[in-house]
Amino acid sequence: MAGEERAHPRSGTLTEQQAERMLADMNEVIRAGEEMRRLRSEMIRMFVGFGWTQEKIARIADMSQPAVSKQVTKYRSEDPLPAPALSLDQYDAPWLEGRLWALAEEVADAFDGARCARSVHALARGRTRFTPRSVDELRRLLEEDLRIHRAEMPDLYRHAYDEISRGLDVPPKASTTAAAPASVRRALAHQIQRDVLRDGG
Repeated sequence: MAGEERAHPRSGTLTEQQAERMLADMNEVIRAGEEMRRLRSEMIRMFVGFGWTQEKIARIADMSQPAVSKQVTKYRSEDPLPAPALSLDQYDAPWLEGRLWALAEEVADAFDGARCARSVHALARGRTRFTPRSVDELRRLLEEDLRIHRAEMPDLYRHAYDEISRGLDVPPKASTTAAAPASVRRALAHQIQRDVLRDGG
């Protein structure tokens, strides 16, 4: 009887397990929001290094002028992030992870029931972080999708994966822009790789 009560609580009550699940979901969203705010802040620091005006940054970032001004003032006493190289031909781990993420997103968007879709969604929502384990898992699922949908998939997808995979299989190289945070390099590589895939190379 007691077991039944725990499994089916009386109306108006909440089990500890239910509360834990609710708070865990909320914490994931909050953490993802905090991480995105940090990433946006780092990107603004890079834009300041480009010499872009506050008006331009505010427009691109969809932020108010006072909010951008606050960020710019914060970074005035620090060295600006150096302008990053934007070639895909870079082989530090964050750059390759960003490329892998972009390729997996394209595959998930293109094919219903893609094996990698759940991992892609978890990364986008901040529920999964980039760790050696999560990267290996994403690679395994993406390899399955590349094999299953090989006949329907542009050769560019396979070529991109082969290049990324080779880079990830060798000891990680230091970032070519050492001062740029890993999250910034990952985001840049992600965007550039998606643009290349969508433009057909």
